[in-house]
Amino acid sequence: MKTLIPKFLVPVALALTLSLAAGGAANAACLDNREIQDAVSSGQIMSLAAVLAAAGIDGNTKILNVQVCDNGGQLVYKIGVLAPSGDAKNLVLNAQ
Repeated sequence: MKTLIPKFLVPVALALTLSLAAGGAANAACLDNREIQDAVSSGQIMSLAAVLAAAGIDGNTKILNVQVCDNGGQLVYKIGVLAPSGDAKNLVLNAQ
């Protein structure tokens, strides 16, 4: 039995595959949780709480996800947040 894929789905599948591959490459320069803890403990980067406070982020803002990544030789926090207003935002804040 032959399975047919509608022609319009082929470009969609290709785009999804490429975006997933690109996302994986982009995450290659990010620290894992242990590396983040070590960097905070050693003073290499500020804690998430300190970075949020320095940026004036409201304490009621819900954190959705956090990464620490190399951004051209500088470590930055990439933070997904949900503001009290319900707006989701991606923030990039200096970690050092």
